[in-house]
Amino acid sequence: MAAILLAALMVSGAAACSDPDPVPASPQSASEADATLSSLRRVPGTHMYAMTYTGDYDELAGVPLPPSAKPFGCSLFYATGDPSRSVYARNFDWDFNPALILHTDPPDGYASVSVVDLFYLGVPSGVDPLTDDAARRKLLGAPLLPFDGMNDQGLVVGMAADESGRAEHRPGRPTVGSVRILRLMLDRSATVDQALTLLDRFNLDFDDGPPLHYLIADRSGASAVVEFVDGKRVVTRGGTRWHALTNFRLAGADAAVKQADRRYATARAALDERAGVLNRQQAFDVLRAVAQPHTQWSITYQPHSGAVHVVARQDWASVHEFTLRMDQA
Repeated sequence: MAAILLAALMVSGAAACSDPDPVPASPQSASEADATLSSLRRVPGTHMYAMTYTGDYDELAGVPLPPSAKPFGCSLFYATGDPSRSVYARNFDWDFNPALILHTDPPDGYASVSVVDLFYLGVPSGVDPLTDDAARRKLLGAPLLPFDGMNDQGLVVGMAADESGRAEHRPGRPTVGSVRILRLMLDRSATVDQALTLLDRFNLDFDDGPPLHYLIADRSGASAVVEFVDGKRVVTRGGTRWHALTNFRLAGADAAVKQADRRYATARAALDERAGVLNRQQAFDVLRAVAQPHTQWSITYQPHSGAVHVVARQDWASVHEFTLRMDQA
């Protein structure tokens, strides 16, 4: 990815959907952009698309999230009772917008697959980027806004809203958007510890979207929830069987708080019952049990095999499969 001055890393305050053409400048050539957009296809029977990005991108510049009138939902868990066949699962609970399954393979970073809500690139519901040229061009900014994803080292990342989160500004550190940081982790980190080290090098900007907390996992079975309490980063390490996250602050939460959250309590009961050993279908059963009326997509990542399975808008009978070729070194 192109090197840029740290002074240029500050996130713009303009909302993506207010710009008629918010495609960021990038080192991608015209032929690479054409190859990228030519790979765009619809996931059959859904409002989701799939695309393979060709070429390089500037992972630190692009389109910020617009302010939100209501928080993201989201339920996430990592089942690692058997680390050799662990599964990371998440529901993204938000408005029903078009979404994109994106493959990237930057020349100096790890290959990954991620999911992007296209509304935040300026592609609203009802606009088909396959037939709308302006909307299709906006997809060239898709690498910059992964809402969850997995790289070929087996690192998996996802986020959920935490309205209590407050990230302080630390002088001398560059600032990056609260979703953009997921791209940095996917491109540059192979393990949870590496992701945490990278995260500590940046200030996070929560001004252009709801405050977030993160569930990070890797194929060794390690996991961590990262939250921001009174401006300070707090890391809660996962246990030996599972780790889960919804929309309350996990750090410092007692048993009563965890039980009061229906989605967390439901996931915990299912994960405890199976001692954290779930196959893909069992993981989807848990996601279905904690789904909300506005669950936009449900997804499982399997960091050993590279298998990715997606359900769009709770059509549980239609599971769409993608594969990321994993680096097994």
